[in-house]
Amino acid sequence: MAQAQAQDPVTISIRAKAGQRDLIDQAADRLGRSRSDFMLEAACRQAENVLLDQTHFALDTKSFAAFQAMLDQPPAPTDRLRRTLKARAPWETATAEVAVSSKATGPRVK
Repeated sequence: MAQAQAQDPVTISIRAKAGQRDLIDQAADRLGRSRSDFMLEAACRQAENVLLDQTHFALDTKSFAAFQAMLDQPPAPTDRLRRTLKARAPWETATAEVAVSSKATGPRVK
């Protein structure tokens, strides 16, 4: 039940200057997307980048040396590793759903 609620649509409102809106509309029109779909995809992509870039962990000297040694000698490929590398990230599923829903609604009309 909790997961179904996480997928329910919610409203996000923002204020923008007319020039910003026009720029977004022009780019969305070029891609055949609605303003909302274009903005949501761009915002989600930026959020993913920020979260991935901001991952930080601290190690003492001994642990860091062990970590570097592991990086220098990666594990041999296994079926489990191949499956893991092919798996979609959680946000890729959400992005795919947005893309599918935008195609169902068609192009935006001003």
